[in-house]
Amino acid sequence: MIQTSSFPPPNFSALNPDCVLNALESVGFRGDGRLLALNSYENRVYEVGMDEGAPLVSKFYRPGRWTDSAILEEHAFVQELAEHEIPVVPALSRDGLTLHRFEGYRFAIFPKQGGRAPELEDRSTLERIGRFLGRIHAIGAIRPFRERPALDTASFGEEPRDYLLTHGFIPADLDAAYRGAVNQALDAARHCFARAGEVRLLRLHGDCHPGNVLWTNEGPHFVDFDDSRMGPAVQDLWMLLSGERGDMARQLSDILAGYEDFADFDERELNLIEALRTLRLIHYAAWLAQRWDDPAFPRAFPWFNTQRYWQDRILELREQIALMDEPPLWQA
Repeated sequence: MIQTSSFPPPNFSALNPDCVLNALESVGFRGDGRLLALNSYENRVYEVGMDEGAPLVSKFYRPGRWTDSAILEEHAFVQELAEHEIPVVPALSRDGLTLHRFEGYRFAIFPKQGGRAPELEDRSTLERIGRFLGRIHAIGAIRPFRERPALDTASFGEEPRDYLLTHGFIPADLDAAYRGAVNQALDAARHCFARAGEVRLLRLHGDCHPGNVLWTNEGPHFVDFDDSRMGPAVQDLWMLLSGERGDMARQLSDILAGYEDFADFDERELNLIEALRTLRLIHYAAWLAQRWDDPAFPRAFPWFNTQRYWQDRILELREQIALMDEPPLWQA
């Protein structure tokens, strides 16, 4: 979901190395001139060498996406997790502030956390990740977000669909096919939610794919809570699953073996896995479209908005419609 902010939106193209270094120095962090752009498209993220001490990571927030209060709510959630000794990376506080401003930009500063991709083929690794996710969700269930939205079919499905259809991204000769597929997919997703019934919503990581889990000798660290929102617990589990249906069922079993040491899991949420995957696919296409005037996006995603791209999306949605009609994964 796109949220607006009253803060004036600058152009990311003006965010040059001098601006980044001067921004950090404005809050007392003096860089040594070393600057490395990290892999991030939604925001701009840099590793910055310091005159004294270890390098830091600075995140410059995309204008208009989150309000200040929504960003601060995410910072507070991650800090709350850290205070419960959960391995996350909270924003550094400077004079009591975690969100700073410089020349029209909003930014936060984080300790650098290294790590490698987790070995998800290892059952003990999955169980350990599940254990920490259970702890995250136990804290996430204590109170709701007030400023951040919930993950639902409206914000992750209907609004993205409407954006794509009203802004001319679908080729004319594929428009009818895409409309039919996306509407049928959303109907199927709604049926999945109805089948699951009223499930509990809690504060989530929100984007818990393997790239946001860094593994060290001490175990996992969970990073990048930028997409944190209210939603069902299974949202933080399904993106760790891959392969055939039987493979995913075994992986989920391993994750839940650790998860349920700290939090109860409502098995009705298994009805939502393919619906949530479908919503993410629709949302992702619209996310690319909404960012297409950012020069970084055409360079990074040259295949987007081609004829072949939309043909593949139609096929993908049709496959998801069939998957949403299957029994929940647990029954594999």
